[in-house]
Amino acid sequence: MMVNWLEEVEKRQEALIDDLFRLLRIDSVRDDAKATPEAPVGPGPKAALEEFLKMAQEDGFETKQFGPWAGRIEIGSGDELMGILGHVDVVPAGSGWETDPFEPVIKDDRIYARGSSDDKGPTVAAYFAIKILRELGVEFNKRVHLIVGTDEESGWQCMDYYFKEAEMPDFGFSPDASFPIINGEKGNTSAIFTFPKPEETAMGYTLVQFKAGLRPNMVPEDAKAVIEGSNLEFIQEAFDTFIGQQEDVTGESTLTDNSIELTVYGKSAHGSTPSKGINAATYLATILQKFEFNSQSAGDFVHLIGQLLHQNFDGSKLGVDHHHDVMGDVSMNVGIVNFDRLTGGSINANFRYPEGTDPETMLSQILTAVEGFDVEVKMTDAKEPHYVPATDPLVETLLDVYHTQTGFEAHEQSIGGGTYGRLMPRGVAYGALFPDSIDTMHQANEFLAIKDLTRATAIYAEAIYRLTR
Repeated sequence: MMVNWLEEVEKRQEALIDDLFRLLRIDSVRDDAKATPEAPVGPGPKAALEEFLKMAQEDGFETKQFGPWAGRIEIGSGDELMGILGHVDVVPAGSGWETDPFEPVIKDDRIYARGSSDDKGPTVAAYFAIKILRELGVEFNKRVHLIVGTDEESGWQCMDYYFKEAEMPDFGFSPDASFPIINGEKGNTSAIFTFPKPEETAMGYTLVQFKAGLRPNMVPEDAKAVIEGSNLEFIQEAFDTFIGQQEDVTGESTLTDNSIELTVYGKSAHGSTPSKGINAATYLATILQKFEFNSQSAGDFVHLIGQLLHQNFDGSKLGVDHHHDVMGDVSMNVGIVNFDRLTGGSINANFRYPEGTDPETMLSQILTAVEGFDVEVKMTDAKEPHYVPATDPLVETLLDVYHTQTGFEAHEQSIGGGTYGRLMPRGVAYGALFPDSIDTMHQANEFLAIKDLTRATAIYAEAIYRLTR
């Protein structure tokens, strides 16, 4: 079948964008405060899922919903099952947006909205690719399930539920990363550092509160601390001087009669690539470690961050650094940081790790590094590294489609980010960002270029066509 796939997409570009805007207008951030049995991660993700399925039903597709957690679109017939796994939940909008994050706008041929690139845009691109294939009269010689989840940015409970109820695809991809392909994904775990309730003395400043971060997989873009004590003008002067010397961060200080509030502003980024962001939390801690606090807990909290976590993207200061020839290096994101004078402190440091190390080994290395600090450390449940060989026919086909349509070099890649692709034994991530795309995932003013949306849709159409022969 000879088809100009990009031309077919461009004929339908307006309808493609209309479909995407329907989903982008839904605030589908997980909200545990509004969770109910009918909406276990809040009403937004469920509403986005149901809108997606409604859209497919209007287009005449067969759909099936799995509780409030997931749903799928079904097409084709045959013994083998191909899966395409996307998600409609999004990370919190955060601050710094120039437009309403849930009212999509087009500026400079870019679609600005939370979820435009992660992952509503790519998921709609895959859906629209299937629509085009059906309109062209393509016969699917394998079954295809486009599976949509609602909790990818947090705990993946949606897929846990789905695969207890539904068949695992034989092979497939997740449109939730970048081209030319992601056939290797690092493991994912977090170290939780817990500091005890402060036992305050009469000497030093009181760290009343320190707060930063929204999710483990986001670089904190702002951080705030409240301090009490005498001679707070000294802290204000030191803070303002420090901020004035920095190129990467900004900040502000507010002094009252008995306290000072310090705020640092950095830049958010995806937690799998922490070096692309500017971690406001660790910068603030490096300032605070210059001062004497009236409890060991507060002192240990700021010194551990300043000495062992700040700018330590490979985890080397904790002893967990490790390199794998195919999958690359360990990465670390200090994602959530909290301290309260009444309860103590906690830090969530999220690690993406390649084959050759594991959470148990990393914990042992971390405990050695933090000797001398009054802190407990535990590792969270882990997602193990995942790799599909470059010689697998799935990988070879997807790389060939990418090269055919773009003319760009096609090669295997591994990332620190985790996608639903890893859930399938022969699963990979495939697009929708290109090597020349600007990556704004998890950042303010997230966008997806219309050019990238149409190119990705065309690639998905040809890929699905070839994989279902």
